[in-house]
Amino acid sequence: MTTTAQRHLITGGTLPDGTVADVLIEDGRLAAVGTEARNRAEAGTETGTETTVASGRIILPGLVDLHTHLRQPGREDAETVETGTRAAALGGFTSVHAMANSTPVADSAGVVEQVWQLGRESGWCDVHPVGAVTVGLAGERLAELGTMAESRAQVRVFSDDGHCVSDPVLMRRALEYVKAFDGVIAQHAQEPQLTDGAQMNEGSLSSVLGLAGWPAVAEEAIIARDVLLTQHVGSRLHVCHVSTAGSVEIIRWAKERGIAVTAEATPHHLLLTEELVRTYNPIYKVNPPLRREADVMALREGLADGTIDTIGTDHAPHTAETKECEWTVAAMGMTGLETALPVLQQALVDTGLMDWAGISRILSSTPARIARVADQGRISADGVFELGAPANLTVYDPAITRAVDPETHASKARNSPYRGMELPGQVTDVFNHGHPVVRDRVLATPRVQPERKQHP
Repeated sequence: MTTTAQRHLITGGTLPDGTVADVLIEDGRLAAVGTEARNRAEAGTETGTETTVASGRIILPGLVDLHTHLRQPGREDAETVETGTRAAALGGFTSVHAMANSTPVADSAGVVEQVWQLGRESGWCDVHPVGAVTVGLAGERLAELGTMAESRAQVRVFSDDGHCVSDPVLMRRALEYVKAFDGVIAQHAQEPQLTDGAQMNEGSLSSVLGLAGWPAVAEEAIIARDVLLTQHVGSRLHVCHVSTAGSVEIIRWAKERGIAVTAEATPHHLLLTEELVRTYNPIYKVNPPLRREADVMALREGLADGTIDTIGTDHAPHTAETKECEWTVAAMGMTGLETALPVLQQALVDTGLMDWAGISRILSSTPARIARVADQGRISADGVFELGAPANLTVYDPAITRAVDPETHASKARNSPYRGMELPGQVTDVFNHGHPVVRDRVLATPRVQPERKQHP
């Protein structure tokens, strides 16, 4: 069975709305909060109650990532569903969306069902496959969007991430197609003809370093086109890994006009800048590239005011052979699942831009809503938990400070850009549908998952 019948009492934690309270989990669901939680736990001694002391810690809804690369099938040398979801659990995530750029590409019902089944077998967090928009990510014809939506994986998010759907006619058709089952197209906004051979953000620094520049307009032009296409067909668009101040302004303009666009930013684009490229260390090579300090600040402000809706880790594991090499031939990407919450604490909470209710919104309730995942992110806008909802919870200690050591990470990959950096906070406990998958900062036991309910 999935959910445990045993009771779990989390005592003395601070809820996202700032209230200090106990939380009771029964039969995999949030049963009570506050005084009633302790009273019911004490009254139910015949079933046994495990206690987690959370004094000084934050109790958050389980985190939801719309943008994770698990590499399986095909690139198990870099990551597997098992290792990737272990990393996700340790990072506080109870649900991740696995991008389609595996080998073979997740462009059919058979492949997305394989990824979904691997997620069920791992048991560390819920795994939702993202379906490819085009066959083989080639950008030439639409993939089997309908059959992926109707499969056991029940795909609702589609993306050619790593590649832009640059053909406007094909993009329009994809947006029209997913309307039939309330799906969303997640666009990798990168005009390929403006970024051919690009290695880093275009600007004075790229000229100094002698690296081919990646102009901001290559991202902004695609976003501008796609929000207009979305408005025209009345569909839903999600913009992956927004990285420039201009992109934030375009998305803000679109939202002011009622266009159904949502957007994500990555943790690394909220903390790191192009200045790190001066080292020529390929650990800082990523798509889209690290940008200017002004872009970093615009992204933070966009998250704070709601222009950018959520965080996507863009966890991109690579082997040492593909990252520890010359910059121009190194793979693009960084790991991010195990460091996301500490980075957000440093960039958003500790700077006063966002409170923990806001973090709950951008890391749980909003991504769950975008992906139409009904059993995650069940918390109100002001940080109040929904009683009776599945108990997907993350307990986080914001007072801990630690140096990042990728060698200790659960991910197979070690390409973290934060190696040696002091970051605040650490996930201590995680409950996935009431089952404790992380206890006292270490992995506990995986959850045996049930048959998944159909989308409403």
